[in-house]
This record gives sequence, C-alpha cells and structure tokens, in this order.
Amino acid sequence: MINRRKTIELAGLGLPAVLAGCARHQGLFSARQTGSSTPKNGLDLWGRGFESQRIADRGDGTFLNPIFAGDHPDPSIIKDGDVYYITFSSFDAYPGLLIWKSFDLVNWSPLSPALWTPIGSVWAPDLIKHDGRYFIYIPARTKNYKSIYVIHSESIEGPWSEPVDLKLHDHIDPGHMVGEDGKRYLFLSNGDMVVLTDDGLATDGPVHHVYDPWRYPEDWDVECFCPEGPKMLRRGEWFYMLTAVGGTAGPPTGHMVIAARSKSVFGPWEHAPNNPQVRTSSREEKWWSRGHATLIEGPSRDDWWLVYHGYENGYWTLGRQCLLDPARWRDDGWFEAAGGDLSKPIAIPAGGRKQPHGVALSDDFSESELQSHWAFYRPGEDESQRVKTDNNMLQLAAKGTSPAGASPLCFVNGDLSYSVEIEIERDAGAMSGLLLFYNESLYCGLGFDDDGLVMHRYGTERRIANVIGKTTRRLFIKLENDRHIVTMFTSADGADWRRFDVQIETSGYHHNVAYDFLSLRPGIYAAGEGAARFRNMKYRALR
Repeated sequence: MINRRKTIELAGLGLPAVLAGCARHQGLFSARQTGSSTPKNGLDLWGRGFESQRIADRGDGTFLNPIFAGDHPDPSIIKDGDVYYITFSSFDAYPGLLIWKSFDLVNWSPLSPALWTPIGSVWAPDLIKHDGRYFIYIPARTKNYKSIYVIHSESIEGPWSEPVDLKLHDHIDPGHMVGEDGKRYLFLSNGDMVVLTDDGLATDGPVHHVYDPWRYPEDWDVECFCPEGPKMLRRGEWFYMLTAVGGTAGPPTGHMVIAARSKSVFGPWEHAPNNPQVRTSSREEKWWSRGHATLIEGPSRDDWWLVYHGYENGYWTLGRQCLLDPARWRDDGWFEAAGGDLSKPIAIPAGGRKQPHGVALSDDFSESELQSHWAFYRPGEDESQRVKTDNNMLQLAAKGTSPAGASPLCFVNGDLSYSVEIEIERDAGAMSGLLLFYNESLYCGLGFDDDGLVMHRYGTERRIANVIGKTTRRLFIKLENDRHIVTMFTSADGADWRRFDVQIETSGYHHNVAYDFLSLRPGIYAAGEGAARFRNMKYRALR
C-alpha cells in the first residue's frame, strides 16, 4: 500500500491523500531545474526547467506564454495576501484539482490535489477564500448524473472535505461572489445565479436569471453561443462579471471573453463598450480559442492581469494551456486586455519573488507515495488496491482487457517534442505498456503480453510478430513524440534500443476529433490478469 507523510482516508477512491509538497521530486534522473535560460535568438524561445521542460520565465525579466504548458484548462485563481493559488479543471483524472502556488503569477510550484473522491468528470471549478476558509465549487458529471459540488478546508494544503452535492443539475461553471447585502451567491452558466447559505454549503432558494450576455456579430466563426465561466470581481461600487462565450473548442476564432458590470449582483448588468475583451481574431495567431478569464491584481498594487486558457496553434493535442495577459483600467471604469495575440515576450509582473517552476516528471518510484502529477483516468472505487510502491518500483494490478478499460496512470506534459521511457516487468497473463493516452477511444503506444508485442494505434490493438519472444516478461519501452510524429522503441536492457518500424502521426488526437476536453499525455497501464511492475520512468523534453 501507499504510505504518506500526512493522510486522510478517501471515501470513494480509497487512495489516501498525499499532502506533502513536491520538493522531493526535484532530483530524479538529472531532473534538477536548470533555471530559465536567456534566449539566444528570436522571440519564440522559452526558458527551460526540470528535464528541459519549457517554462514561461525566460530569465531576462520577460516571460513567454503559456505560464502552464500542457493541459491546464479553466483556471481558477485567487490572491491571498502576497501569494497566488490556482487550480484547473481535472476532468476524468483522479486525484484531481491539483493546487499550485506562486508569488509572481509566472513561476508556480505544486501543493497537493484537493479532490480524491470520484464524482465524475470535473469541469470548470471556482477556488475562493471566504471568512478565512477555502472553498472549491465543482461542476461534475457522470453518464447518469450531473451536479455542482463544494469542498472546503481550513488550509489551502488540506485536508479538504468530502464533496457536498448542491443539487444544481442544469448548470456548469460556478462563480462565487458576496453581494452588496453580505450574502453569498453562485453565478452560473447562461447568466443565472443562486443564493447560498451563509456557510456556503447549500443553496438558499431557486435559481434566478440575472444577465443576458452580449452577443457577437452573426458572421463570426464560433462553435456555439454557450455563455459559461462567469468570473466575478468587486472593485469600488461595481461588480464586474467576465463571461466566456463562443464555445471552448471548435473554430480557433470561437472562444472569447466578454465583460459586464452592475452595482448590484441582481443587476441590471451593462455590457462593456469594448467587448469582447479577449478573442482570437485569426487562425494565424499563436493562441487559439482564448477565453474563460479571471481578472486579478498583480504583485504590485494597481497592476492587473487576465488569466485564461487557449489552444496553441497546431497543438490541440496539448489541450487548453494557461495564459497570462496584462490588463489595464480605463478612465471610464472599464478594463481592457493589453497583450494582443500573446505571441511575444511580456515583462514579468513586478514585485513578486521567484521560485522554481513546475515539477520533474521522471520517477524512480523511490517514494512510498505517488507523486502529485500522476492521476488515474476514470478510476473505480478500488483503485488504491491496485497500486503499491516499494523498493524503487511501482506495482499496478491489472484491470480490464486493454488500455481502454485499464484506467491508465497518466500525467500532463506540455512540451512540443519529448521522450518518455520505462522498464516494465509483467506477470503471466498480464498485458502492460507505455502509452500516449487521450481517452478510452483514442491512444497509441506499445505493450506486450503472453503472445508478444502489441501496437496501440487509433485506440485499437494490433498484434506484432517477430519483434520480441512470446515468453518475454521484462521489456524497456520508449516513445518519442516530435511535434506529433511518434516513434517507438524497445530494448531488452535499456541501453540497446530497437526502433519500431511504424511511426504514428497524432495531430488528430484531440477534442475536436474525440471530444472529452483532454490532452494527449504519457501513461502506463496493466490489463488482463496479475500485475505489472514499473521502474525508472524517464521524461525529457527534446527541443
């Protein structure tokens, strides 16, 4: 079983919560953060962090978006004194709602996941602090049930409560606000709002419609109207509401941010004269489908920023990445974004202190607990019984008959080119391997079982003869993803690699093909019977 420095029992997942920080991860496989490197030429170079992962901080006083590379959608951010905390939609990954900490809005370190009990696919949450207590309002859905839940904690690092069902079945994307009357409210999708009880753990009356969102011109290319993601701010006598419209995927020009303001949470709400505040106006821009924004004060007073997500041009496979856009207040009391299409470096917010960004993704499994970046895809209630880490090894009990039903253990990454390799030893009757996994219908990689090597492609399995023996129980597998071109390798000893003779093009492994709002991410699995053991997982950004 997994031991923890601090634990709580998980009612649904069963996997005890790891509440320790992530500094222990930062020395694996030469994964020490190298620090941000000053760009040698051009304007399209990032800094480099752990394992040469790209990071926003360029080391010259500027940053280049994204501030979170890879799938970090629907950011929910708060400023708590001089500290920022942020979390993102985690969808089908558990443990979920990993919380991050920063002092300058650019460099972030992980704390711990907040959600351990499976309640379905987690959509855009709202992280808030009220009367000294932290709350996260969470829309989630299964095939048979959808609602909005809330969890709460006295400390941002937990332990967090079990989810409380608010029984809001017809809305998503909650946004918390305290009204002019001192009562607590949740703003919801489609311009609706509901009153909360004083403790924030239940609704106190029916849902009200309070806002009809601004509409874009009819000839714009969008996915849908889809008013969602209300993010609230009170400044002076005004309440400001930022809303996403246009659909979060679909055409690159679809998603956008609009604004409205009112002197009462009940309205009337007036549209900003400069709507939309943020929009991808051309598919030639660096960042597509930009939206779902929060307006937040920077480390220096009266320094303001928009935090939102977007797809990288040509890289839907990386999911919606987190972007930072400078903003300014106008003389008429409205605000406006100042960063343009975000393809160029921007000065780092002044007044904040730096820290290493991100976390090493390599893992020698030397700890008695899973590192915070690992998460199961659609886990069952007994997932904790499948996992054991001991003696530099992770053991994973088999589940299902293929990766589709095996709840692979995956992590989010954000590099355009990278390699990942691992040593696998399997029991007789087990199939195990290394994947690039989008969802249960779309993945690729290599595995092996009692009948030899198996190639995974398009979410299907194909038997490969004469590559390894049918009695092979131990195998090293490596995948290289070079800007959508995946090359696969096998080795008997981890030193002498044999290149597999099929390469896979993966640019279509994304939401607009397979739905689910996810990203293509490295993962390991065990299916069939028995278990598989994994050692020496190595991740490296290639360029």
